[in-house]
Amino acid sequence: MNAPLVDPFARAINYLRVSVTDRCDFRCVYCMSENMTFLPKKELLTLEELDRMCSTFIGLGVEKLRITGGEPLVRKGIMTFFDSMTRHLVSGTLKELTLTTNGSQLEKHADDLFAAGVRRVNISLDTLDEKKFADITRWGRLPQVRRGVDAALKAGLKVKINAVALKGFNEPELQHITQWCAEMGMDLTWIEVMPMGDIGNEDRLSQYWSLKDVQAKYSEHYTVTELAERTGGPARYVRLEETGQKIGFITPLSHNFCESCNRVRLTCTGEIYLCLGQEDMADLRAPLRAHPYDNGPLEDAIRASIAMKPKGHDFDYSRQQLDGQMPRHMSHTGG
Repeated sequence: MNAPLVDPFARAINYLRVSVTDRCDFRCVYCMSENMTFLPKKELLTLEELDRMCSTFIGLGVEKLRITGGEPLVRKGIMTFFDSMTRHLVSGTLKELTLTTNGSQLEKHADDLFAAGVRRVNISLDTLDEKKFADITRWGRLPQVRRGVDAALKAGLKVKINAVALKGFNEPELQHITQWCAEMGMDLTWIEVMPMGDIGNEDRLSQYWSLKDVQAKYSEHYTVTELAERTGGPARYVRLEETGQKIGFITPLSHNFCESCNRVRLTCTGEIYLCLGQEDMADLRAPLRAHPYDNGPLEDAIRASIAMKPKGHDFDYSRQQLDGQMPRHMSHTGG
């Protein structure tokens, strides 16, 4: 049972992204509808079950654990979970514990996250315009997030800003956002909008801004050097020579990155999704709860699920239609 997790395409799976809640205090227009119906709380894994689930994955070779949502920091008692994961960092079996957040709760939790062993956070932030921020998040307020960014940096956390590239929305802010990140000492990664979930009147095609065009925009103002660096994730990187910044591009649509995929996603209800852009999944909650004192069946279920991991996703906008669209919301699978 000590053999590493390897999928059918010889990719070692050492990265687990865990959604601890589908709830969020924002309603971003590309992520969820304004009037969401969230899962009944009884369906969610308890914090103790999340600990056991993640610990089992770590025992099978997972070295990086990213906590996501929804907004992970709105889950009641979530810091007890982070604190419990600290033991795996101390033992050395877990190399990195991190999270993706909208930043709204960081002012309150940044110091505790650092104390638990978190050293990096990704903050989703698509605009520095206060009105546009309120419009795109529906419920969010930019000053609260800016204070969260400041608190994270003050606590010693390395911050990366994740911005979804949205045509006609944050195009004019490309240089402003880039310069702000440079001044704050933060990395910046742009992400193409993905066809996830039914979001009512929002049109994915009208939102889609290819990162090929984003990079071309950078070339108009900066000397752009392609970097060979890979971090094991989906991003490819360039350096802006004038600022020395490293800019990442996550391009599920204009450049498929599936050949190096090393991750799986666990939902807050214990479903394991083998690919963000496919429906292949397995229920891990059933063996977890059916055998509370024996991890053997859970380990078997994890290995069986990894054996189903597909080669890649089918996201495609090239024919001006939403090929490969996933019916589930991003907040369910985990950002």
